[in-house]
Amino acid sequence: MSKALVTLADGFEDIEAVSIIDVLRRGGVEVVTASLGEGTSVRAAHGITMEADARLADVLENEYDAIILPGGGEGTENLMACEELHERLRKQKADGRYVCAICAAPTVLDAAGLIGEENVTCYPSCASQMGTRVEDVPVVADGLLITGQGPGSAALFSLVVLAHLEGDRVAHGVANGMLVDFA
Repeated sequence: MSKALVTLADGFEDIEAVSIIDVLRRGGVEVVTASLGEGTSVRAAHGITMEADARLADVLENEYDAIILPGGGEGTENLMACEELHERLRKQKADGRYVCAICAAPTVLDAAGLIGEENVTCYPSCASQMGTRVEDVPVVADGLLITGQGPGSAALFSLVVLAHLEGDRVAHGVANGMLVDFA
């Protein structure tokens, strides 16, 4: 069973986080949600409050097959300000494990120096902030980086992450059960 860490910072994009958590758990991935704050209660961009499984500080050193960053404007700003997260993301990639981000959050990967020759995507208005070429497509998986464009591509992004962690057969099974076209 694969294990994934989903970071939740105040202002995270609701649909992206919930889609990631839901799809991965449907596919049998052990998902740990972690808040950046002092407590485990995290406020989403649209007023929903979620209770994370743990504080990031308490689970940051554990091993994960993927670390996943939901976007959202304020959420991404909070992720951007967390140097401990940047260090952990660099270690994750150096260890040959997946680093995934959607919406504005790929800018965090760029700021942490994780994007080399890989192709990526992000929310269109964030593309100019990236120090690399950004593709205008819903999801890009290149090497150890998986990036998504935004809320509308959250289910597809989540399924692509699931396919990389658990295989195409599992991802297609989850997609079929959700009535999502996943070619």
